[in-house]
Amino acid sequence: MRALYKGIIKRDLELAFRQKSELMQPLMFLLVVVTLFPLGIGPGPDTLQRIGPGVIWVAAILSSLLGMERLFRDDFADGSLEQMQLSGLPLYQIALCKIITHWLVSFTPLLMLSPLLALFLNLTLSMYVALLITLLLGTPVISLIGAIAVGLTTGLQRGSLLLALLLIPIFIPLLIFATSAVESAAMQLPYGPQIAIIAAIMLVALALSPFAVSYALKVSQN
Repeated sequence: MRALYKGIIKRDLELAFRQKSELMQPLMFLLVVVTLFPLGIGPGPDTLQRIGPGVIWVAAILSSLLGMERLFRDDFADGSLEQMQLSGLPLYQIALCKIITHWLVSFTPLLMLSPLLALFLNLTLSMYVALLITLLLGTPVISLIGAIAVGLTTGLQRGSLLLALLLIPIFIPLLIFATSAVESAAMQLPYGPQIAIIAAIMLVALALSPFAVSYALKVSQN
């Protein structure tokens, strides 16, 4: 059974890397946003340091929305999603495999580029450490909660706009706590409470999201 779920993740990763244009689009969008903000606001080191964490997090959320729609799109289009529902496998476990794949494809490049982005935005080492922790704990929340909305909008034409309207307000608390943690690190203050809240959100989303996605997919198929 475990090998079967690993096979689902491997298959989705292979499909994602075959569609290189769609794979690169969110990453290029993130880089463009992070690059344009300093050009528009000014290259002052203090200004970049102050806005840097918020810029990276806003870019991460917006770039993730670009690739979120394809989470179940291809499986719905070719009938694989219906076959998975009829296979007898727990749908919530299949959904969790899809979510893991989305996180690996969408956010692993961001984590790899984060040192360069931190250097570009003049973040100190303590600020970068706080930013990296918030990204490690917060980006899974984006994939977990986003998958619920994707499940509800699967099969809808032009569902990407509805997806953005549903998800952006939900991600605002995550954005607030993440940027607050980095700001506290910049002022040499403890940021454990913010990290704890983000971790709690992640654990709750991890526990509930696969079941919610499973139900949303069943509703969207009927």
